[in-house]
Amino acid sequence: MRDSFASRVVDFYQRLRPPNLKGLDVDALFPYRDAPVREAMNAFYGRFFGDSAPRVFLIGINPGRFGGGTTGIPFTDPVSLETQCGIPNPFPRRRELSAEFFEALITRWGGAERFYKRYFIAATSPVGFTRKGKNYNYYDDPALMAAVRPFIVKNMRAQLAFGARRDVAVVLGTGKNFDFLRRLNDEQHFFDRLLVVEHPRFIMQYRRRRVDAYLDKYESLLQGTV
Repeated sequence: MRDSFASRVVDFYQRLRPPNLKGLDVDALFPYRDAPVREAMNAFYGRFFGDSAPRVFLIGINPGRFGGGTTGIPFTDPVSLETQCGIPNPFPRRRELSAEFFEALITRWGGAERFYKRYFIAATSPVGFTRKGKNYNYYDDPALMAAVRPFIVKNMRAQLAFGARRDVAVVLGTGKNFDFLRRLNDEQHFFDRLLVVEHPRFIMQYRRRRVDAYLDKYESLLQGTV
């Protein structure tokens, strides 16, 4: 894993510190100091990213409590981490809707090994947020968005050094996440172009009867980046 995509990811999260949220009535969701999370991340990234091949970034919003906020791995809950990725873990077996969608997508792709050879799942903010114990997005409060913007810029640049393909990235979320990243990308030139698709949480919560159609859409869009 030495000097690989995996080692850069693991080193990034070991060095990562949450942003200053003083006065915002928001708490950071920051599982990366917990020993079981570090063990799960080391196993996951070591297994699927132990090379230096460039990946297309799929960029979500920020970790949620039952997916990345539990396992440390975006859109991967404890169940999918064990059953799809083959990594046993001690976390409570609570499912996350977005993780269920990605599990179905990765299965269509031929499994985790094939999928992660081409794609890396990131987040606009690698740190999640909660307010009164519930998930909170970085864009839900203008004051929070302004406070974390420098943090997002700094850490997006750091994540590009993992081995990102700079010609294209896929944004998960057609609303505020895409609007924010589009403006930021115009200014910072992270990627040559951004593609966008509906967020898995939206699909699973509001369009579940059409989930197969959205899986088709994801698959077609990702095939276009190969």
